[in-house]
Amino acid sequence: MSTGPRSSAVVVWAVIVLAVAAVVGLRIGLGDGMARAYAERVEMRVTVQDSESPNGERVVEWVEWKSVSPAAFLLASRETPSQDRVQLSAAYTVGLWVAALLTLAIFSFLYRDNPAYRLAEAIVIGVSAAYWGVIGVWDSIVPKLGGALAHGWTTAYILPNLPEPTAQSQVGMGIALAFGVLLLLRLVPAVGGISVWTMAFIVGITAGAKIVSHVESDLLAQTVATMQPLVQPVDGTLWNVATVWASLPNVLVVIGVLCCLTYFFFSVEHKGVVGGAARVGIMYLMITFGAAFGFTVMGRVALLSQRVEFLLDDWLWLIDPLERRLVDGVSMIVGTGGIW
Repeated sequence: MSTGPRSSAVVVWAVIVLAVAAVVGLRIGLGDGMARAYAERVEMRVTVQDSESPNGERVVEWVEWKSVSPAAFLLASRETPSQDRVQLSAAYTVGLWVAALLTLAIFSFLYRDNPAYRLAEAIVIGVSAAYWGVIGVWDSIVPKLGGALAHGWTTAYILPNLPEPTAQSQVGMGIALAFGVLLLLRLVPAVGGISVWTMAFIVGITAGAKIVSHVESDLLAQTVATMQPLVQPVDGTLWNVATVWASLPNVLVVIGVLCCLTYFFFSVEHKGVVGGAARVGIMYLMITFGAAFGFTVMGRVALLSQRVEFLLDDWLWLIDPLERRLVDGVSMIVGTGGIW
């Protein structure tokens, strides 16, 4: 019995996946870098103010592990074979593999929608929400709210170098805390209507701030740009090539604004001079839309190339654009029987 097109495609993809898995498995067993991440131990020391210490300050010490390239591990091991300053990091290695597998799961959507893609999508969304939640806690709630309303406890147990709060900041954070509590009352159906006061405050403040910023950027700035002198003399000379090139942007801006306004002016039929100006306005609009779309596409292409480089460089070690692994290349070739 002959297999259909779908069965043939499944066989082809299965062969591709097995071949990639074989290559990855082979390269994992070679050398000290492929699909591995290394970290360097850095001893940190900082002096903080402490009124309970004899000299009014105390020294806080801790150890941080910073991610480094495999070349740093190779160099450190060559200098001191028994060194423990640069080590294979299990946490960073697991993170490297998780990032690679999630990237492949996202790319699997190019074939068709599948559970791996949906799982990766849910993980990315959940982790992003959790990340911004943590950032909000440590950048806003702890230093601002805790530093203003519970300064002693916050400096004693969390952030020792917080400055003393002012009376104005304490009043402002007290109001913010009250609004936050009112917003959380939305979770209680019996008194959830009180939370609309906080919502109204947030919407009103945000709308007011956005109106001012949009008026400045979208109205005033563009109006000022159309009021620049058409001729921009260079070196005090009106008629030379430099002056023409310096004046050309202002001339094009004025022509574009007038032609675009003409295109949207429907009280006069678009014929003759008015029709020509309207067609020029359409060209300006198409160029603007095309440039915006091209900028968006290039941003997405940059993201794609970044992920492909991550897979081929950081994970698979198939490329080395930053030359991080050429430090000990000769010895690695000899040690792995010529396969690198």
